[in-house]
Amino acid sequence: MKKILIIAPHADDEILGCGATISKYIEKSYEVMVLIMTNANLGNPKIFSKNLIKQIRAECLDANNSLGVSNIKFYDFPALKLNTSHISEIASVINKSILKFKPNKVFIPNINDIHSDHKIIHEASLVAVRPINTFQVDEVLSYETLSETEWGDIPFSPNKYEVLKKKHISDKLRAFKKYKSQIKKNFHPRSIEGIKILSKLRGSNISAENAEAFKIIRKID
Repeated sequence: MKKILIIAPHADDEILGCGATISKYIEKSYEVMVLIMTNANLGNPKIFSKNLIKQIRAECLDANNSLGVSNIKFYDFPALKLNTSHISEIASVINKSILKFKPNKVFIPNINDIHSDHKIIHEASLVAVRPINTFQVDEVLSYETLSETEWGDIPFSPNKYEVLKKKHISDKLRAFKKYKSQIKKNFHPRSIEGIKILSKLRGSNISAENAEAFKIIRKID
């Protein structure tokens, strides 16, 4: 069975960046694993209470389960203070999951996102997927995250597109609606309308109706 791994700094990044692609690959009988790397309560407990994190993680499970993903792991690196953690420690945790799960494709956040957590998880992921172990990942791609990627000063330059059926987009929208604590009103990027607009934009890039876009970091054939 072929497998894909999604590495997300925060719960909801995986759906925003890859939700429709997850639906597409589940339809193709891939096995999918999602890693949620941070716990914001440990980084900023005044804003993110333990109860709120519990709620967000429950929403994450519901969102991913709606796509057919049940293999979800939560880690407790301190969101908003991720720079206090050693890259090697984060990379080691990711690498252990990779060696155990053995994914064909790994999706990681964009290095130029405005949120420092995304940059750090990107860098740690690259350390974790170095082709130096007994198992090598065939393809490593970065994804865009609404309100993190497009608000930076370096534009996202995708070189791979997943053409999507209406079902895949509908699945993504249904999954994101499970994140009741995170969803925004129209026309915020993290709104239902924002997700639709990006899928249309990326589709128009390749003369398709809908797409999700990625940047290939490494591909081994």
